[in-house]
Amino acid sequence: MPQFVEHFHDSDDEGDESVDAGPTGGLTWDGRVDHGADQARIPLFSTFEIGSTPAKVTAAVKASAYADDFKKTFGADVFDHDDKVFASVLESLETFEQSPQKFYPYTSKFDAWLAGRAKLNDAELRGLQLFNDEKKGNCAACHISFPAKDGSPPQFSDFGLIAIGVPRNRDLPINRDPKFHDLGTCGPERTDLKGRDEFCGIFHTPSLRNVATRQTFFHNGIYHKLEDVVRFYAQRDTNPEKFYPVSKKGVVQKFDDLPKQYWNNINTEPPFDRKKGDKPALDDAEIKDVVTFLHTLTDGYDPAKDKDSKKGTGVNEITSAR
Repeated sequence: MPQFVEHFHDSDDEGDESVDAGPTGGLTWDGRVDHGADQARIPLFSTFEIGSTPAKVTAAVKASAYADDFKKTFGADVFDHDDKVFASVLESLETFEQSPQKFYPYTSKFDAWLAGRAKLNDAELRGLQLFNDEKKGNCAACHISFPAKDGSPPQFSDFGLIAIGVPRNRDLPINRDPKFHDLGTCGPERTDLKGRDEFCGIFHTPSLRNVATRQTFFHNGIYHKLEDVVRFYAQRDTNPEKFYPVSKKGVVQKFDDLPKQYWNNINTEPPFDRKKGDKPALDDAEIKDVVTFLHTLTDGYDPAKDKDSKKGTGVNEITSAR
C-alpha cells in the first residue's frame, strides 16, 4: 500500500505520468495513516471497536503465555512502562502483518491460472471476462486484475479512494443520529482533510483477494453476501429502490448516507453510467458468474484436488479475458 497522496500520477503509457488518479494510498478505510503500527493503534483505541488503553494492553500481555518471549524480544524492563509495552505491541503487529505466508501468499486458483498450473472452468472464465469488460462489470478499472510490469501478481486494487454512494447501515448504533455521517477521508475520524469537500464520501478501494471469505462488505458493513455487493454495483442506478429507502409517496431516497452537497463526488463511470429503468450492466446470471470468479481469488488452492479445473480454459488459451 503506497502512502497517502492527494493526487497520484501514473500511467501505463510509456512512462507518461500525467494521468491524475486522484487521492490514493494510506491505510484504513479513509487512508489516514501510512504505517502498520499506526493502523494497529486505531482499532485498539477506537470506541467503535476494542476501546482499550495502554494499561489494559499491558495487563493482557503480562498475563499471556508469551510474556517471557515478549521480554526477551523487547527487553527485561519492557513491562516497567505501559507506553513501551504498547509501542512494542504495535511494532509486533506491524511486523506480523508483513508476513508473506499469512498476508500475501498468492496461492489462489487465479494465481495458479496465471502461472499456467490451473484452468478456469466456464463460469469462472465468464466471470473474469465480465469483471474486466469496460462496458459490463468494469471492476478491473479499480480492482486491477493484471500482473504488474515487473511480473508481480495483481493486487486487485488500485489503492485509490472513491465515492460510490453506499446505502446507510441503520443497524449501526451511531447511525441512529440522523445528523451523523461517516464521510470517509474528510472525517469525522480523519481530521486533516476536514472541510475539503472534494474528499467527502470517498473510501478506500479494498483488494478483492480473499474477498469470498469475508462476511461484511463496504466501509459500514451494509452487506453480508458477496452477491448483494455485485448486485449493488450493477443495479445502483437502474433499480435504486432495491438499495435505498422509498418514501410513502414512492420517491427513492438515493445516496441516503451522503449529504447532497457531496453528490458530485459520486462515481458515474460504468457500471454506474445508467439511469433508472435502463437495463442493468449485469443480469442475474452474470452477477453469479462474477461471484464465481471472485471465489478464485481465495488463497490455499490446490490444483491436484480440483477436478473441475481440468474442464476449463488455461491462461495461454484465452486472450479475451483481458
